[in-house]
Amino acid sequence: MDAKEAMKLLGQRAKAASRQLMITGSAAKDRALRQIAEDLLIHQEEILAANRQDLDNGEANGIRPVMLDRLRLTKERLESIAASVREVAALPDPVGEVLDGSVRPNGLEIQKVRVPMGVIGIIYESRPNVTVDAAALCLKSGNACILRGGKEAIATNTALAHVMGRSLEKAGLPGDSVLLVEDTSRECAREMMRLNGLIDVLIPRGGGGLIRSVVENATVPVIQTGEGNCHIYVDSPCDLEMAIQVTVNAKCSRPSVCNAAETLLVHRDVAEAFLPRCKKELDRYHTQLRGCSETCRILGEDVIPATEEDYATEYNDYILAVRVVDSLEQAMEHIARYSTGHSEAILTSDYSHSRKFTAGVDAAAVYVNASTRFTDGGEFGLGAEIGISTQKLHARGPMGLRELTTVKYLVLGSGQIR
Repeated sequence: MDAKEAMKLLGQRAKAASRQLMITGSAAKDRALRQIAEDLLIHQEEILAANRQDLDNGEANGIRPVMLDRLRLTKERLESIAASVREVAALPDPVGEVLDGSVRPNGLEIQKVRVPMGVIGIIYESRPNVTVDAAALCLKSGNACILRGGKEAIATNTALAHVMGRSLEKAGLPGDSVLLVEDTSRECAREMMRLNGLIDVLIPRGGGGLIRSVVENATVPVIQTGEGNCHIYVDSPCDLEMAIQVTVNAKCSRPSVCNAAETLLVHRDVAEAFLPRCKKELDRYHTQLRGCSETCRILGEDVIPATEEDYATEYNDYILAVRVVDSLEQAMEHIARYSTGHSEAILTSDYSHSRKFTAGVDAAAVYVNASTRFTDGGEFGLGAEIGISTQKLHARGPMGLRELTTVKYLVLGSGQIR
């Protein structure tokens, strides 16, 4: 069977499952989610063994340590994933929520209600937690899903998908509610992007190259997520001790994720005092700095002169671009030029500056005196997330359950004609 036929068959299976999920109540969906959480831990040795296989292959193929960390599962991480599934089960079910309603002069009752989208496709890279998070969110919101992870995580993802499929069947729901594309070839990925009539929306989750490829090649609707060239701007005036802590957290707590800071902008008035102290803390994580001429003057030869490309790069590594700016306005201009619209932060003691920044910076999440690392569905109280949307239609920011639904108008009459 060629890639086109294989993907069409997968899409048909998911579509059939979605029709059953659309009429499945909250209790049954929550029961299935709790079964998945339980079975992930029961089968943890099987899952971790598959993950070790992927890690060994990754090391043999020269994958960077920071990217191997994205791929790695441990007993603790698996327990956290299972806990996240239980948290999704405990969240309110958005399906059936009445958003608006009215009674027309002719007596028609019109209700606007949330309903599942149908089949959601997710194309993502080597983060196996996405396999479970995406499945849990799609299931809770009444959607079937087709998951296509990267080849680096295929053994882990296959083990996770098999466990979840068996859990769904034990709970009385279709096992095809969660399907994994086990062929990681580009040909299969391209065919998945063209499953019009079978996939209702496609969500790419990963680096800029993956997202651009999906946007350029897909014929099904796409929600862009994930690419994060995020900025921290240290204003004048500012609590510099706070600014150091926030900057180090935003860059170094987990540099491989999309909400990590990639560029540090510093007001000239505080640069001499701030940059040497901040560098001392960043050095503890062996962070490479790439700076403008003023940054190089202040910090010396340890800093690599920054190029135009450095300010436009999402590093996903212990690398930070630095620029000294003359004003808040210049910082905002820099962000407008290089930002991917993910998460941007100002660290300031001036209320009027914070208001100007939050009003004028165009991003899914804008922070005042806090780390960009909080742009996360769990941190926002949404439970697990399916991704961070950086576009403006139909969702923006962390995508939780409500963002995985659409609306339907219910019109109740008593024989009205027009």
